[in-house]
Amino acid sequence: MPDRGGGPTGPRIRVGRPSRRVRTLLMTLGVLAVLGMVFTMFAGFWTDWLWYRSVNYSSVFTTTLWTKIGLFFVFGLLMALAVGVNIWLAHRLRPPLSAMSMEQQNLDRYRMGIAPYKKWLLLGITALVGLIAGASASGQWRTWLMWVNGVPFGQKDPQFKLDVSFYAFDLPWYRFLLGFGFAAAILSVIAAALTHYLYGGLRVTSPGARATAAATGHLSVLIGVFVALKAVAYWLDRYGLAVKSSDFRATDNWTGLRYVDANAYLPAKTILFCIAVICALLFFATLWRRTWQLPVIGFGLMVLSAILIGGLYPAIVQKFQVQPNEQAKEAPYVEKNLEATRKAYGIDGTKVTDYSGTSKTEDKTTLRDDVGSTASIRIMDPNIVSPTFQQLQQIRNYYAFPNNLDVDRYAKDGKDQDTVIGLRELNLAGIPKKNWINNHFRYTHGYGVVAAEGTSADAQGRPNFTESDLPSEGDLGTYEQRVYYGEKTTTYSIVGGPQKEIDYSDDNGEKTTSYKGDSGVNLSNPVNRAAYAVAFGEPQILYSGAIGDGSRILYNRTPKERVEAVAPWLTIDGDAYPAVVNGHIEWIVDAYTTTNGYPYSSRTTLGDTTADSLTATNDNRAVVAQQNQVNYIRNSVKATVDAYTGEVKLYQWDTKDPVLKTWMKAFPDTVKPKGEISKDLMDHLRYPQDLFKVQRELLTRYHVKDATTFLSGSEVWQVPDDPTNRSGNAVPPYYLSMKMPDQKAQAFSLTTTFTPNGRDNLSAFMAVDAEAGASDYGKIRILKLPTNTTVNGPKQVQSQFNSQEDIAESIRLLRGGDSEVEYGNLLTVPLDGGLLYVEPVYVRGGGLKYPLLRKVLVTYGGQTAFENTLDEALNKIFGTDGATPEPPDEGDTTTPPPTSDNPTVQQALEDAQKAFDAGQEALKENDWEAYGRAQKDLEDALKRAEDAQAEAGRGGTGGGEGKPSASPSAKPSGSPSPKPSS
Repeated sequence: MPDRGGGPTGPRIRVGRPSRRVRTLLMTLGVLAVLGMVFTMFAGFWTDWLWYRSVNYSSVFTTTLWTKIGLFFVFGLLMALAVGVNIWLAHRLRPPLSAMSMEQQNLDRYRMGIAPYKKWLLLGITALVGLIAGASASGQWRTWLMWVNGVPFGQKDPQFKLDVSFYAFDLPWYRFLLGFGFAAAILSVIAAALTHYLYGGLRVTSPGARATAAATGHLSVLIGVFVALKAVAYWLDRYGLAVKSSDFRATDNWTGLRYVDANAYLPAKTILFCIAVICALLFFATLWRRTWQLPVIGFGLMVLSAILIGGLYPAIVQKFQVQPNEQAKEAPYVEKNLEATRKAYGIDGTKVTDYSGTSKTEDKTTLRDDVGSTASIRIMDPNIVSPTFQQLQQIRNYYAFPNNLDVDRYAKDGKDQDTVIGLRELNLAGIPKKNWINNHFRYTHGYGVVAAEGTSADAQGRPNFTESDLPSEGDLGTYEQRVYYGEKTTTYSIVGGPQKEIDYSDDNGEKTTSYKGDSGVNLSNPVNRAAYAVAFGEPQILYSGAIGDGSRILYNRTPKERVEAVAPWLTIDGDAYPAVVNGHIEWIVDAYTTTNGYPYSSRTTLGDTTADSLTATNDNRAVVAQQNQVNYIRNSVKATVDAYTGEVKLYQWDTKDPVLKTWMKAFPDTVKPKGEISKDLMDHLRYPQDLFKVQRELLTRYHVKDATTFLSGSEVWQVPDDPTNRSGNAVPPYYLSMKMPDQKAQAFSLTTTFTPNGRDNLSAFMAVDAEAGASDYGKIRILKLPTNTTVNGPKQVQSQFNSQEDIAESIRLLRGGDSEVEYGNLLTVPLDGGLLYVEPVYVRGGGLKYPLLRKVLVTYGGQTAFENTLDEALNKIFGTDGATPEPPDEGDTTTPPPTSDNPTVQQALEDAQKAFDAGQEALKENDWEAYGRAQKDLEDALKRAEDAQAEAGRGGTGGGEGKPSASPSAKPSGSPSPKPSS
């Protein structure tokens, strides 16, 4: 280049080629970088394959992988061909260049610049759009598999008379194909138009025609294809009305046709379909006419028709036909929605019975006797007592229990008993010295089950353990106690190799073990070790001497994580729970099949519907797939995960579910038949909480069966907020063995309450038979309270507890010092037309930073009791054992009546008074051990007094003011009420 001035230039520097050594080094580094990237991608693929093979679900991996690959290549190739062929065709149809305008001269520079690279540019563009389209299509593997393997529902929609499977399995795939077609048409139009412009087929500023005949014909055909696809879209939109969500009657997720849909949108879509077909034909006709005049006019008419017919006309129908007489117009369509929604959520068999809410029986003794046969009232709240399990049964800091324990049933003395259960899982935060070896090789597993009776507590308010200590012993017999897979096990462990694991510790020191199971992936292969070193970002896996022959790596260790991985087509319940089954600890996981394509069934968002006061404070209790919107759900699969081997088994539970049958066709031999469920496992299966929460939310509106009532909104209910805390979240459902009015015996049930919308009084009580082996399993019963009378709801009952003067004073004293009061689950039990509420009250006091059961609150028929035990509270409520029930807010519930003149009785009662005083002092000092001893002394003294009175043939009352009565119901309470005068 000539020197154009601008100042002196510096010395000329000769830039030579890099030396051979440098070039070799750069090439080597480049090759290594590429190999590193390739191996990183390979490591992810290879470790996934090894994991699926280790759990014997390799078919899930291969089916999913090949489906994704197939969709990627097929649709990527189709998109690449569509765009590439149109670019090639536009280039081939380019006009010969003659007199060049200024516009064409400017474009000529670009044409010359890309001329040497035209083929590569074409390949690059087509490859790019192909990769994007293929990646998008591979994400539709579920849609493809459901379309290919779809099973009929055997039910038809009320409008078009098509099987539900068309909407659930076929329509989503057709919509994907339509969307892909639109994308291909639009990209082809853009690519062809740019190519025509670049090579002169289209002109913007040049004189003469704006487009050549060839460009006109080419682009018209492409636009005609687009319009034809729009016609198909209009036709599919007709069926889409049956699964369209809309805001109706303050229901955001209402689904199905309404009056305006059936009488305005449906005919409008049909008319628009016809117009679009005609318009597409006009565009195709330009191949012969070589003018856009008619197609443009047709396209304009189609757009105008879409505005007038598809938008304005339905609005006029809604305004002038529907709104003036909405109930009459909408009633037939509401009835279709009611029927479809109830079927889709499995609530169509719900039995709604009127319930008075008030007892008619005057014999309180009979009612007291009926309590025991009506319900096994659980006073051990699994959501409160985890710290108590932790304090009393943790044994070592490297063990821990989940924040929320579980409720199950175990036989004792030939009878099923509600049991609170938790596993002593591994707690890495409690390891004495943290390092890579300790974290992943030595501390690898938890140990043992801890269980307690749900319906009782000991004298000190602690759980009555039926399985405890380390190793665990009790009523559960012999079983494999090591817990390698659990809810708190979120990191990997390497087991079975030369490094011994800490098993547990006792008085004789640490016991070690080596994993004998066949779970996990073998690390003997150096390729496997290298892959996991890369996948986990742990280079020590590659060279550590702690890994040798027999070493296996365990990961994906939480039950929900394992089930979701082997069955990615299932939605997983938020609460996995452990059970001792056939000598093994098995995690039981409920799983659901869902769809959002059930016609006329209203949708719900799983994360919102299943949220309550427990999920708000514990993410582990939240349903997997929070944002999933569904309008059909079935608990179709029961899954188990062995806590020792990690083995995952899927059992078919709902044998009629067409969605499950579809997935079983897609993934054969992954789900075992229902008949393979053992009796021991069946005894521990139960109705899942998340399904129940979805159903109860729908039943707030869909418990009514007639359209008039639904439209009036007079019977809308709501799930009340949890009254035992201030979270503002819904009350969780509770497992409870109880008997509904139409049942002959108790059944393990899942229960909840409803209140009227915007009010706190009780409107209904709901229970479902939760025991899997029962003939009525899954039957939903609702007791509907009268609307013309007021029955207290949970919040009002809690307020009554808190506002009663003597109870409020007692709770204030329980909170003295650094003590904390925690309210347990507020249980509701239907009893003789009325409703019995029971709530355990726990105290964390003094140096004991774990809750102990101290009181039980009970209310029935306007009577309230606040006593040390459930039996005492029930006796007080029903006036049995010589006690007279007192109305709420009247006097001190613990003031003793006069005593007997019998010397033996006198002495016993003096001892009782001393024990009572000692208990009061211990309570003030927050000395719970001393309080427990005083309570035991008090019970012994009262027993002696009662025995002495029985021998003398005398009653339980008499002189001696200031001494407690020998009657158990009138004994001095250990509650911190005002001390009786002596």
